[in-house]
Amino acid sequence: MYFLPEFGSAPILMNELASYLAEKGHDVSVITTLPRQQNEIRYKKRFYLEERKNDFIVKRFWTNTGPSPMARLLAWSIYTLWTIFNIIKIHKGDIVFLRLPPLQLGVTGILASKLKGAKVLLNIQDIHPDLSIESGILRNPVAIKWAKAFEKWIYKNSDCIPVISDGFKENLKDKGVPEVKINVIPNWVDVNFLKPLPKDNNVAKRLALEKKFVVMHAGTITLSSFMCLENIIDVARLLKDDNDILFAVVGEGMKKKNLMEKVQNLQLSNVQFIPFQPQDDLPYLLASSDVLIVPLDIDKSQLSVPSKLSNFMATGRPILGLAHEDSETAKVINESKCGVCIRPDNVDEIAKAIVNLKNSKDLRETFGNSGRQYAEAHFAKEEVLDIYERLMISSG
Repeated sequence: MYFLPEFGSAPILMNELASYLAEKGHDVSVITTLPRQQNEIRYKKRFYLEERKNDFIVKRFWTNTGPSPMARLLAWSIYTLWTIFNIIKIHKGDIVFLRLPPLQLGVTGILASKLKGAKVLLNIQDIHPDLSIESGILRNPVAIKWAKAFEKWIYKNSDCIPVISDGFKENLKDKGVPEVKINVIPNWVDVNFLKPLPKDNNVAKRLALEKKFVVMHAGTITLSSFMCLENIIDVARLLKDDNDILFAVVGEGMKKKNLMEKVQNLQLSNVQFIPFQPQDDLPYLLASSDVLIVPLDIDKSQLSVPSKLSNFMATGRPILGLAHEDSETAKVINESKCGVCIRPDNVDEIAKAIVNLKNSKDLRETFGNSGRQYAEAHFAKEEVLDIYERLMISSG
């Protein structure tokens, strides 16, 4: 739904997938939306725009913007309608790759399969409607029952369902999806782009981070991370007397204003909010940190795996995971030995972990090196994208 120059992991990953397939000689088209932050003149007051980028076509359609859950639902639905409209361009034997959410995109896949003979890959990044239910967005019992039935119908009529974790696979199997349909393929990371770099760099200096012990969150402030970040503000309150520690919250999102208000109400000077930075600056931004936070609210720990986890591991910085101990996030952190994972509601333990990491450079380096090695072995871009290409070819 979102594509470069939008900020966030999804636009980056989908650009890398499209570029890789185009370089391999495949005919690739991306159906997406016009950027929400229309800083470039070519996107202003447009309803539709077609571009050619890196040997593939990008078709951009208008959809509404807004921070509320209802506005988001409307945007998802409008985007889905545009994708359905583009089915007329699909031919028999084509591959339709759908990145969910939104769950509604499954309708596009079903129509493309039934009407055009296309093969459909339903790539699930978050489990919906479960995530909406756990977040309290979807509360009406009738609506919940309908949404769950809709989800099962989508899965039943899909050819192939790549998911990003074993936990997601178990979730779908419990809902009756045949195991033969499900492929576990993790999100990838460009380990040549995101890599260990010096903390003392130009981006760190520009943002005044180079002389602080920086505990950083970088990414969209989502419904699946907001409560964790609220707790991080409470941690900052506990550690406010340590003038060396700075909490940096980098990014945007519907809940950013709430976090800023909380910091203001608590009169904290050790929390710094930073807007999204240019993509080329990302490796140096992450290198400005001493600890990188991967937040995931407890109720959503089995329903989402932040793609930032693999990205952060590639930078060689220690990871502070905030998630349930049984979550996929905790599993990866513990298996890779890239950091520590603590329940996000245990504010005291989080504070202790940060102080412990601050006081032990050797521990930080051990975690960072282990995370880097794990990312290279399990998430390297070329290897994962090759798996996707082979899956698409076999599906066709």
